[in-house]
Amino acid sequence: MPDSMRTIPVNTRPAYTVTIGPGLLTRCGDLLADTLDTRRVAVITDSTVAPLYLAPVRESLVAAGFSVCSYVFPAGEGSKTLTTLSSILEFLAEEHLTRRDCVVALGGGVTGDMAGFAAAVYLRGIRCVQLPTTLLSAVDSSVGGKTAIDLAAGKNLAGAFLQPAAVLCDTDCLSSLPAAVFADGAAEAIKTGVLCDESLFSLFESGTLAVDPAQVIARCVAYKAGVVERDEREQNERRLLNLGHTVGHAIETCSGYTIPHGHAVAAGLAVIARSAERLGWTESPLASRIGACLAANGLPTGADFSPEDLAEAASRDKKRAGGEITLVIPRRIGACRLRTVPVEELLPIIRAGWEA
Repeated sequence: MPDSMRTIPVNTRPAYTVTIGPGLLTRCGDLLADTLDTRRVAVITDSTVAPLYLAPVRESLVAAGFSVCSYVFPAGEGSKTLTTLSSILEFLAEEHLTRRDCVVALGGGVTGDMAGFAAAVYLRGIRCVQLPTTLLSAVDSSVGGKTAIDLAAGKNLAGAFLQPAAVLCDTDCLSSLPAAVFADGAAEAIKTGVLCDESLFSLFESGTLAVDPAQVIARCVAYKAGVVERDEREQNERRLLNLGHTVGHAIETCSGYTIPHGHAVAAGLAVIARSAERLGWTESPLASRIGACLAANGLPTGADFSPEDLAEAASRDKKRAGGEITLVIPRRIGACRLRTVPVEELLPIIRAGWEA
């Protein structure tokens, strides 16, 4: 294996490997040939990624002896719906995929969710391989097996767990990302730094993310892999990975998904950090450090919605249980904790962190 490639095992059931490095899409056929015992795959991608990467992925898979069909859906969060899911499932059935076959998710977080959820429910579950093409999907959504779609009531309210058979993160894909899309992934990476430790968080403060993204992806994936191995079904520790997401998802919902996921999570992270500091739950100057780091990476620290609207949207979050909701509270870099509060306390908590 070339020195430029990194491999990270994820010891779930089943176990799999995340491979990170340049040129992986053009070699995906050979890399997957030893992992998959089938030679029949369905590549699911979106209208933005297809013109860039579908042809070389198909060529690599065919050259390795795979029979390949492909489905392209309109790009964007607006496609993460039951309608798109239904279309993908009908496509898989029309192509006569069997339980021995495999879905390949080629794209960002939306594609990974759509293809992964389709694989999880088609024939009660077939295998899925993740080929992330964005920083956000590389550092976060392609690993861990969580798949979901949005409902009218909120984000990711229908989904399933399906660990991938393999993940190939081609770092060459990052060069094609617009700055705003790269920043979207930076938000999830910074979130991981807050959860993990000072050494990882400092990489984002120093600008290492843009200089050596492969190192950052590897460290984020290694951290998440450890959490997922210990809590695969999000019963306890894995819930910490939702840092910034309760307010972030509310921002996405209030915007009609015009604000992308990473930008919304960044704002949600900044809000909860300010709120926690002002309520005495965290150490100063954590909030200002997080805010400065987000801003330095082209990310927002707030949004143009009222705390009332956000609290209403957050009250429908999937992390709600009865009349309570669990928030992730940063105490210091490398130490966060879960805090369960009554739903009616959401509004004053959001208000406390709303003004910079």
